Amino acid sequence: MRVSVFGLGYVGCVSAACLASMGHEVIGVDVNQVKVDLVNDGRAPVVEERIGELIAEVVRTGALRATGDVREAITGSEVSLVCVGTPSEPNGSLCTTYLERVTEQIGAALAEGAEGAEQGGRHTVVFRSTMLPGTCLNLLLPILEKYVGGTAGVDIGVAVNPEFLREGTSVRDFFDPPKTVIGELDPASGDAVTALYDGLPGEVFRVPVPTAEAIKYADNAFHGLKIGFANELGAVCQALGVDSHQVMDVFLADRKLNISPAYLRPGFAFGGSCLPKDLRSLVHAAQRADVSVPILAHVLPSNSEHLRRAVELVERTGRRRVGLFGLSFKPGTDDLRESPLVELAERLFGKGYDLKIYDANVSLSRLLGANREYIETRLPHLSQLLADSVDQVLEHAEVCLVGTRDPDVLSALPHGDGPVIVDLIRLPDAEARRAEPGYMGLAW
Repeated sequence: MRVSVFGLGYVGCVSAACLASMGHEVIGVDVNQVKVDLVNDGRAPVVEERIGELIAEVVRTGALRATGDVREAITGSEVSLVCVGTPSEPNGSLCTTYLERVTEQIGAALAEGAEGAEQGGRHTVVFRSTMLPGTCLNLLLPILEKYVGGTAGVDIGVAVNPEFLREGTSVRDFFDPPKTVIGELDPASGDAVTALYDGLPGEVFRVPVPTAEAIKYADNAFHGLKIGFANELGAVCQALGVDSHQVMDVFLADRKLNISPAYLRPGFAFGGSCLPKDLRSLVHAAQRADVSVPILAHVLPSNSEHLRRAVELVERTGRRRVGLFGLSFKPGTDDLRESPLVELAERLFGKGYDLKIYDANVSLSRLLGANREYIETRLPHLSQLLADSVDQVLEHAEVCLVGTRDPDVLSALPHGDGPVIVDLIRLPDAEARRAEPGYMGLAW
């Protein structure tokens, strides 16, 4: 394929050289003439493992050249990769100035008809720069359509293709990617991007444009969180006289719960007799040792904030009769200790909501020991709130909060007319329900 790559920094330079080595005809574009001259001389404008030899080779064979002329690049290509920088503004917001500018330039060049006359087919613009969800559809796409004078997805292809290249190993990462993500405006746009990477290993995900934009942020936020978590835990271990690397060796060996998909699906708040208690103890131990652990110290407040979102969804409905399905910490048990659903019920009851609760496993007469003591302290009016059946709650409620996957509850939940459904667990039919006016998902 004939490809133009806009921006010859780390991402653009590596993408251009690697694509050229795969057999594509690549034109690099940059406003910095020094970078353009370096590439045309067969030298890399960035310091990176293997990039120097790679650029020298693909320039020598004629597979890669560079220019500062946008029109020349558009004329000579069918796909354009936008790899310009998106730095932070002083207030932390995303700077889209370079993205907007290059989108205008590409649109203006396409409007001149150079691409159509040369190639007889539509051009595909692929945004590879990191940008927040909504940037492409709400900001860049209107700019492109304005300058081109056509419709994206019809007259011009548009896609988002985030990169997962680490500086220092970016060439290796390009040829052995963890995944390839293509946010496609339409199938033809996705096909054009897929063809670029034909032959590379790894799973390919073709998703909506905003999803592709968000995936890059999910990755980087989690990577930062992992590093911060490991460093904080290391500091606490050191203060307590424990070998942190030995701890993490065992931690990492657990591929069932730790290094796994476990706990990484958005849902309701966590609770129970272990996680809250142990987090408090660890943070307290760190404080006693004068070790600051801002990530660990804010896990419980973050959890409480997520619970508050559920309360806000109920408040937003403006209705007062509420039904809650589920109360125990985990399905199939009657353990109420530090259950987030008990906390939710307590907050709603405290705000004066007329509340009815159904949990097939919870009966006040069967609660014993610490379990009974906990509920008598936190929700002493439970006997007045518990319902005997699913139907009893449905008859009462204007708003139903679903915090259980009990088959009897799921099968009884109405569609369309009826109570507002506040989904705390992502119901099996959540996708279908999202189109219904009476459905509200907690984090989806």
